[in-house]
Amino acid sequence: MVNIGVLALQGDVREHIAALEHSGASAVPVRRPAELDAVDGLVIPGGESTTIDKLTRIFELAVPLQKRIADGMPVYGSCAGMIMLADEIADPSTDLKGNPQQTLGGLDITVRRNAFGRQRESFETDLRFSGLEFSATGPGAEPAPVHAVFIRAPWVERVGEGVEILAQVEPQEASHTDTLHGTARIVAVRSRHLLATSFHPEVTGERRIHELFIRIVRGEA
Repeated sequence: MVNIGVLALQGDVREHIAALEHSGASAVPVRRPAELDAVDGLVIPGGESTTIDKLTRIFELAVPLQKRIADGMPVYGSCAGMIMLADEIADPSTDLKGNPQQTLGGLDITVRRNAFGRQRESFETDLRFSGLEFSATGPGAEPAPVHAVFIRAPWVERVGEGVEILAQVEPQEASHTDTLHGTARIVAVRSRHLLATSFHPEVTGERRIHELFIRIVRGEA
């Protein structure tokens, strides 16, 4: 059984641990470099990306995380986790000294924070998601849509070479379509061992994203 960590500095940690364990992995919280050394893969949960950024440095995890990502450790980032994996933020926040928000990087993408709007603009929709093996109607059938919850979510504005687009929100699928400006927005990507979604599968009972990540960790996908 693979041992997958969930970065437990801030965000919906318990929900990801439960989803991973339900999907057949051993899941543990990670707060220290020694705990990071013991896992086969890592989930960076949703939360507040600026807070997670600061805490990774306070807990001396930023450099070890960057090294393990560069060395090929599989990582799945949801919502704020997507921002943490991005190489570039279109609209980074700044601290009191004017220093821009930092990320761990690894994914050749540009993200925009809170792109769909604030908390009151949160919405749910069904998405076609590439790369899922499991269908509600049997082998060979089109996989059932992924029910996705977007809460102050980012979207991807640029993907680099080698980054696969797995899912997009079409203008008619968002409850506040004016924020999309008539353009489909990328909300799930993968590049080799790195997987990221703008939405929160851990809060809906949707397990196929975590199952996909477990297969990535095992080298099966």
